[in-house]
Amino acid sequence: MGSDDQIKVEVAYAQPDGQIIIPVDIESGANLDDAINLSGILDQFPSIDLTKNKVGIFGKLAKLDRELRSGDRIEIYRALIADPKEVRRRRAAEAKDKAAKEAAVSAPDKET
Repeated sequence: MGSDDQIKVEVAYAQPDGQIIIPVDIESGANLDDAINLSGILDQFPSIDLTKNKVGIFGKLAKLDRELRSGDRIEIYRALIADPKEVRRRRAAEAKDKAAKEAAVSAPDKET
């Protein structure tokens, strides 16, 4: 097999303390699952479960059987710890409460 039959891709996985990116040379026509297995990332991070963790290419969800193109960055996504909508709601409520308290403290006392 010549080098024309190979493509270069990257497999990426983000942890709370950093991201690992593994370059992979793989046969043209290979899919995401092939590249993930060839990268060895599943051995480095046994907690990755491809039946549960979603995968994508450059931030867009993709299926494991999607054919790769040269230069693709395969991303393995971790499960979310908190619902982003709920976190935004909580922050907005906290900011509103804080603003109300600051306004009450800075408002001059009114006597009747």
